[in-house]
Amino acid sequence: MSADTTTPAKVPPPRQAPPPPPVAKKPPRDRASGGAGAPWLLLAPCLLILGLVLGYPLVRLVTLSFQKFGQSQLWGFQPAESVGFDNFTKVLGDSEFWAVVVRTIVFAAGCVIFTMVIGMLIALLLQRVSGWVKTLINIALVASWGMPIIVATTVFKWLFDADYGILNALLSKLPGVEMIGHNWFASGPQGLAVIMLLVVWGAVPFVVITLSAGLTQVPQELEEAARLDGAGAWGVFRYVTLPILKPIIVMLTTLSVIWDMGVFPQVFVMRNGHPEAEFQILTTYSYDRAFVVNDYAQGSAIALLTVLLLLGVVAVYMRQMLKIGEVE
Repeated sequence: MSADTTTPAKVPPPRQAPPPPPVAKKPPRDRASGGAGAPWLLLAPCLLILGLVLGYPLVRLVTLSFQKFGQSQLWGFQPAESVGFDNFTKVLGDSEFWAVVVRTIVFAAGCVIFTMVIGMLIALLLQRVSGWVKTLINIALVASWGMPIIVATTVFKWLFDADYGILNALLSKLPGVEMIGHNWFASGPQGLAVIMLLVVWGAVPFVVITLSAGLTQVPQELEEAARLDGAGAWGVFRYVTLPILKPIIVMLTTLSVIWDMGVFPQVFVMRNGHPEAEFQILTTYSYDRAFVVNDYAQGSAIALLTVLLLLGVVAVYMRQMLKIGEVE
């Protein structure tokens, strides 16, 4: 019997994976091409316009606040005189000014709180209504937001009119309530509450639209996981929705503070161009000092103090945004 002389089949060597393609190296940035300065070059026209529009009035405001500048100086009968910090000393030493500051802070705080709370409630409601209801609400919000302030103020004057206001007529329909002839502006706190309602009515649409956009970024998986862990509606909102919306809420709150501290036409028009002492806030108080009393220097000093107060709010806002950026 002959031995088996068959040769075994040759096994092909394992196929090697092709080498990865070489990574293209980024060409070195040409410093002479102005890569780092290109953004500033593109922003230069905008910065120039902002400097002209905002810079000159601000410089003029600061200059007037350190001068004696009244009607005689305005018409050129007398030259403007430098008085140093005398205008600020008079303003800061005036008890009426501090009463106006407290009134302004309380007024702005009330507007901001009601605006944010009502705006958040409406934004959450929009997430749970049908499509056509959401469309109708959005149309109403945009219409109220786009209404000119003068028109909205006139409408509110009609609504709260003592003799012909529809609100007094509706309240008088309630049993035991007689509101016909009731003057809502007989006292400062009550009248400012009406003006606060007007400011909130005009500010809520922007807050609702912005928060509604933010709510679309909340992951549904996190909300479902929180519900599975036993969290209720409030727990889901507090521990899931609110932390995600925190940057938007900080931004909206800061902007609302700045806008509500600068309210002017609502108070001015509602009081027929002559706000009484108990209706004065910083903007109208500065206007009265400058254009009613004709003390432009003192009015400028009050306006500059208002700007410094708002810069403090902006600083708090920037600090909060930097903290949020560090956490993320």
